[in-house]
Amino acid sequence: MSDFSATPELILLPAVDVAGGKAVRLTQGEAGSETHYGDPVDAALEWARQGAQWIHLVDLDAAFGRGSNTAILRKVIKHVRGVKIELSGGIRDDATLEAALDSGAARINLGTAALENPEWAADVIARYGDAIAVGLDVRGTTLAARGWTREGGDLWTVLERLEAAGCSRYVVTDVTKDGTLRGPNLDLLRQVTARTPKPVVASGGVSSLDDIEALRSLVPLGVEGAIVGKALYAGAFTLAEALDVAAG
Repeated sequence: MSDFSATPELILLPAVDVAGGKAVRLTQGEAGSETHYGDPVDAALEWARQGAQWIHLVDLDAAFGRGSNTAILRKVIKHVRGVKIELSGGIRDDATLEAALDSGAARINLGTAALENPEWAADVIARYGDAIAVGLDVRGTTLAARGWTREGGDLWTVLERLEAAGCSRYVVTDVTKDGTLRGPNLDLLRQVTARTPKPVVASGGVSSLDDIEALRSLVPLGVEGAIVGKALYAGAFTLAEALDVAAG
């Protein structure tokens, strides 16, 4: 037990996914599978109240290419003081990237653009460094793009390219687990951390405090944090309880 207590803290990022101006959760990333949870500002403020250091804020409409929630996202960032925001969804060119950075987000998570426009992604990584993470959304070892509606290449080929570009952080999601409360894909995380010295943020499937503990056991391998969504909204545990387990 003392060895586990010596393990560094796992950083938790409660998720606020926004569609149609509302906080929602999807199942396996599928449009139309939304469960609604009300005002995104209220959701973010609640996670801040419970002790969140980070919030993972996603514009699902922008990710699916069906609109934008920019005004709502800016409102969330403005109202949640003292909490860092990781922003994701529909950031695919200089204009959307600069707008995202100007919004006050501490970190931008690139998805589709990193797969479909590697030259631009490499340039952005070189320019902004630690402010850029790349989301690797995976089914098996095939990456998913365009709001998980298209294939985006082989995980290991793309990871090798991003490593060469100097990417500073990866957000790894098993799409088949996301929103299912079936537990995270620990094997996938072990495989990714074995191939990069960069920190990895885990996403998808967290259902219990045991899952948080299992993810924390991977911190020495390179898992820096975990995004938690549906389990929090469904009341499986509180963020305060999860933060306690994540801190050890």
